[in-house]
Amino acid sequence: MRHQELTSSTPVALIDDQEKKPTIIQLSQAAELTGVRHGMTPSQGLARCLKLLIKTRSPIKEEALTNLLLQYCFSLSSSVEATAPGVWTVQFTRLDKLCDKVTSIVCRLGALEINARAGIAPTPDLSFLAAHLARPVLEISDPEKFLDPLPIDVLAIPFQQ
Repeated sequence: MRHQELTSSTPVALIDDQEKKPTIIQLSQAAELTGVRHGMTPSQGLARCLKLLIKTRSPIKEEALTNLLLQYCFSLSSSVEATAPGVWTVQFTRLDKLCDKVTSIVCRLGALEINARAGIAPTPDLSFLAAHLARPVLEISDPEKFLDPLPIDVLAIPFQQ
């Protein structure tokens, strides 16, 4: 979507057309607000929203973006793990100005129209949860204080999102 004249209010869904039965693997917030969901077929998505723009994934562009994001991760630490598609875990040994550094990178990605989020926490699982809830960066210093008010369904976030 970055190089097209689409607004954030345009409902967009991404499918993998190489699959035997293509389903929606990612969608914009505008599409989600119309009732379109992950796992639907394109026709099911269009039944929920006639203005839904169906896009197919581009492995070449995804690889280029992955390489860019990994470069940013390695600029923060030499200990980087590919946790899941589109999810990287970075282990930090120095914590000075960490939130500022991560926020700077997320802002630079935002300037490239790449919507990134980051969570900073004592454990990888808590970092993943913080990243899911971040707008765009969330640092957790007191895990109990962070987790106590959360509804239980927040803990069921799959890695693929």
